[in-house]
Amino acid sequence: MSPTSQIHVFDPPMCCASGVCGPVVDPKLTTFAGDLDWLAAQGVAVERFNLAQQPQVFVGNNLVRAALEQDGEACLPLVLADGRIVSRGAYPSRQALAQAAGLPAVVAEPSLYTEAVAELVAIGASIAANCEPCFKAHYDRARKLGVSATDMMRAVETAQAVKDAPAQAVLALAKRYLRQPAAQEPASVAKANKGALLPIAAPDDGCCTPGSGCC
Repeated sequence: MSPTSQIHVFDPPMCCASGVCGPVVDPKLTTFAGDLDWLAAQGVAVERFNLAQQPQVFVGNNLVRAALEQDGEACLPLVLADGRIVSRGAYPSRQALAQAAGLPAVVAEPSLYTEAVAELVAIGASIAANCEPCFKAHYDRARKLGVSATDMMRAVETAQAVKDAPAQAVLALAKRYLRQPAAQEPASVAKANKGALLPIAAPDDGCCTPGSGCC
């Protein structure tokens, strides 16, 4: 079987296909998203379409439209390989995707991405997004899966460190600008201004200038 050039996935209505947004992590979606990334790394073109966001694509494909007319949304997710339906109503495994794409059989690899790990990732994402309901929901799920408070705190601290990095960088930049000595300043003025905060003129082509689109 020659390798397939395209895999098209037609998802049911959802807010996103990652599986980690919202209060509940869907391990099937996170696994499938990883499998599609693997497929793309093998040189297969992969596209996903969401019925809630791209209904015109569903209507414009004869096979998908016919499946929806026959079975309604129960046929979704629908997976097409080079224009032929290879899976309907469920997300296929990596092995099934490889077979549909004409790739060699996949050797199963042990995965570290368990449900507990997925909840730790979601806790970190909740911190990064400042989403209180999301944090509470993922905390409850992680606790029921046996995740320790120590591990959850490590996820929180890691997320906060990543979140704080750009803020600290721009703060350091501001301090450098506001405390730098003025160039070519008369000695008497420099002495009077020593240690004071100095105004910095905005560059003509920088942020917050007319037409920059920043502010």
